[in-house]
Amino acid sequence: MADVGGGLGSGTGAGARTGIGTGTRTGIGTGIGVGPYAELTFDSEGDVDRASQGAVARMEATDVLVFAHGWNSDRSTATRLYDRFFAPFPALVGPGVRLGYVGVVWPSMRFSDEPIPDFEVAGALAEPGHGCALDPLTRQALGEFWPGRGAELDRLAELLAERPESAAAFIEFGALVRELAGVDVVHAVVAPAVPAIFADDVLEVCRALTLALARARAGADAEDGAGTGAEAGAAPEEPGLTAGGGLRGLWGGAKELLRQAAYYKMKKRAGVVGERGLGPVLAELAAGRPALRFHLIGHSFGARVVSFSLRAVPDRARYVRSVTLLQGAFSHYAFADRLPHDKGRGGALRGLHRKVDGPVVACHSPHDSALRVFYPLASRMAGDSAGLLGFDQRWGAIGHDGVQAVQGAPRLSLDTALREGVPPAGCVSVDAGSVVRRGGAPSGAHSDICHEELARVVVSAGRMGR
Repeated sequence: MADVGGGLGSGTGAGARTGIGTGTRTGIGTGIGVGPYAELTFDSEGDVDRASQGAVARMEATDVLVFAHGWNSDRSTATRLYDRFFAPFPALVGPGVRLGYVGVVWPSMRFSDEPIPDFEVAGALAEPGHGCALDPLTRQALGEFWPGRGAELDRLAELLAERPESAAAFIEFGALVRELAGVDVVHAVVAPAVPAIFADDVLEVCRALTLALARARAGADAEDGAGTGAEAGAAPEEPGLTAGGGLRGLWGGAKELLRQAAYYKMKKRAGVVGERGLGPVLAELAAGRPALRFHLIGHSFGARVVSFSLRAVPDRARYVRSVTLLQGAFSHYAFADRLPHDKGRGGALRGLHRKVDGPVVACHSPHDSALRVFYPLASRMAGDSAGLLGFDQRWGAIGHDGVQAVQGAPRLSLDTALREGVPPAGCVSVDAGSVVRRGGAPSGAHSDICHEELARVVVSAGRMGR
């Protein structure tokens, strides 16, 4: 999560390959109001900037909070997120706890029409009137995310601005998006992993995404008291969605297809950065500083980063003391030993919560349109889960309805978690919808995470309180 305001930094090592600048921040006076603070910077292949790792290794702390951002387009805004989220912690922890703060910086991106409540700077949002067109900030971010693909991106931007009522234009658009996503539809028969969202008829895909966008908007209007809600099936009809309505109304869905291509790339990248980057780095740090206790925090795809880092935790290691997932953008079955609809398979992270010497807490909210509407649609089209096709809970996100199909995993309200604490081990789901509730279409409350209540959940999970 974050906007694309400001230029993208340059650097050496990992940062030079990510388009996100490197460097070490130590706390007060560097844009962060707490300290000691440092950043772990990774490139798209999970390679760490060694100077940033050294700064973490030198921290004087008993407990280290390691926070991985979600979709984000520049380091400065990721740093602003960390500053906001970390601010309450000094007043919340007990006297025997000396905190260190680490911000994980990894290459992702955000479309600038995705709102961040109370977090936008002047000019950061897409200007009204762009409609389906790509605003300049998003176009800049896409260029950084897909370097060397300027011609393709310019053509996509041209098509979105013009919205031609032509099936051929949609076919061209779909082919360009597939190129960016790096999927080979020609060989889909021998490579069935190609997601249907890229392989199916592009008009049908754009129609489905346009309907999903209308549903997300209706849900946002309902929460503002302006509609009856997407859950009630009251999504308004849009041009191009009714019989004989033409094709121009489907270009909103085409823009969503481009957004999903970026998410498809980020989803895979987040797993790589976690498993090959953050996980080994934490293991190395723990080997050199065995007394350090790490508390992992991740938002959106950053939740995927920290969760996949658990794959690198050695058996019987106890240095990861808690994991808190904020609006996690991965399957709610990820930690399950067996999938309810396919007993022969488990989740991608099955059993890994047992590598944590403490709880794995999944904070979720029903007001998150990105996870309530778009995540299951994209997951179904990607074939991420076995079973008959259908728009149901098989494709749900852990940030929408919490941990599923893990035996004995309690489900708590936020009030209960704050009043009674969270369990000392295992998976637990916390409904944070009472605070994670603000934000407009298309992503809803997905980025509404800077709340003291969520910081208190982290403290409880890490057994760091007063």
